[in-house]
Amino acid sequence: MNHTRLKNLILCALFAAITAILAQVTIPLPIIPISGQTLAVGLTATILGSRYGTVSMLVYAGLGAIGLPVFAEMSGGFGIILGPTGGYIIGFIFTAFVTGWLLEHTKFNTPMAIVANVVGMFVTLAIGTIQLKFVLDLSWAKAMAAGVYPFLLVGVVKAAIASVVGIQVRSRLTKFGLLTAKNKQPAA
Repeated sequence: MNHTRLKNLILCALFAAITAILAQVTIPLPIIPISGQTLAVGLTATILGSRYGTVSMLVYAGLGAIGLPVFAEMSGGFGIILGPTGGYIIGFIFTAFVTGWLLEHTKFNTPMAIVANVVGMFVTLAIGTIQLKFVLDLSWAKAMAAGVYPFLLVGVVKAAIASVVGIQVRSRLTKFGLLTAKNKQPAA
């Protein structure tokens, strides 16, 4: 395994751990708590990009699925993945890919990162709400009321924070050779 790939895999593990830590920062709500998980997903995708951001979220979801208490409120287990909040965790994997992909195909700067992270927020909310609806046998209106609306404002704030901090951290990691920046720019 080459040195660059090893560094990137170590970063994947580090960001999976950061996601587990931020997942414990929660504001309880009736069905789905507001947690730091989505902030961590945005940071991960903004810093690592699509490929390694996705790997990091796969590691995070996998650790939780095997029972390690890495999900919100120190929970873990495959039952969480299959339960009402599991769609959000599955959504993190797709969110990391979409957010990173958008940045790789535009530009790694704060305005584009905000756009990419807001799009990613909607990916998480869509996948999470679909599973919430079916697991709890809710109408679409009730699923949206429980799984989307309470998270829109706080989601945009977390997207902005992830964007500002993520772009700065990515820039510094790249500057010091700890991250290989591969920013594909569209043809002019």
